[in-house]
Amino acid sequence: MSRLQPRPLALPALPLRQLVLVSRPALWINTLGVAITGLWLSGQLWNVSLGWLALLLYLGLPFNLLIYGLNDLSDTAEDAHSTRKGGWQGARLQIGESRPLLTAILALNLPFLLALSWLLSPAAFGVLLLSAGLFAGYSLRPLRFKARPFLDGLSNVAYALPLLIPALAFGGQLGNQLDNQLPWLAFGALTAYSVGKHAFDAVQDIPADEGAGTQTVATTLGAGGTARYALAWFGLAGALLWPLSPLSSLALWLICGGMAGALLRNPTSDHAARLYPLSIISPWIVGAVSGVQLVYVLAK
Repeated sequence: MSRLQPRPLALPALPLRQLVLVSRPALWINTLGVAITGLWLSGQLWNVSLGWLALLLYLGLPFNLLIYGLNDLSDTAEDAHSTRKGGWQGARLQIGESRPLLTAILALNLPFLLALSWLLSPAAFGVLLLSAGLFAGYSLRPLRFKARPFLDGLSNVAYALPLLIPALAFGGQLGNQLDNQLPWLAFGALTAYSVGKHAFDAVQDIPADEGAGTQTVATTLGAGGTARYALAWFGLAGALLWPLSPLSSLALWLICGGMAGALLRNPTSDHAARLYPLSIISPWIVGAVSGVQLVYVLAK
């Protein structure tokens, strides 16, 4: 009788549905919407190219899987104390899912990054790598910005960086400004909004983070202090946005300033959790207002 040869251990693959759930599709607007806005500001919105399409495809599932997949991999201690994980607000990884998830992140990201290194200019690709690196640093040790109060939110400039990529990659007209000039006001407004939103969203996780021994801007300032901190950033975001779009600025102040003010009146993690759906849809609302203005400008 011949001996049976041992089979190599197969690494199970996560189903596509699980990967999409981990990538949190409701938040894809934070990457895709920013890039589309950058294409509009650079005058390249209708100039479809291979680089244009590859960038948008990458900023969907692959990039968001990197952002939130690495976050889920590093937040197992916090997620064990969180009642909101395991559904549309984020996955709770099961035993044996960590390695397949990391494999999927690499398999979806590396080919796109290789292609984009060829399709984009060196400066644009460098900004994309910086954004990806900041997101990785937010979750992964030794940097793990998530556990470094104030750096946790400031590292969210990573959400604003894709706004610069189209101008660096494709050039074009930025409103009435010179070709290839970067949209610094829009970038500053988006950065301030991202820092404020991160702080606001972190309030609902105070019990879970404290239970895991993780220090964040919210555990440091408390619910009330974090509400004030977020409100200040939302105020700055609206002020920077005003010269570009007063209507969008008013929408941001009304929605984001309103939810921060509501949290300030009742500064508890439970109240922050109830307000979180409004935080999720805030970029959709402000984006819709900006979209109406864009259509009006194009129709003139």
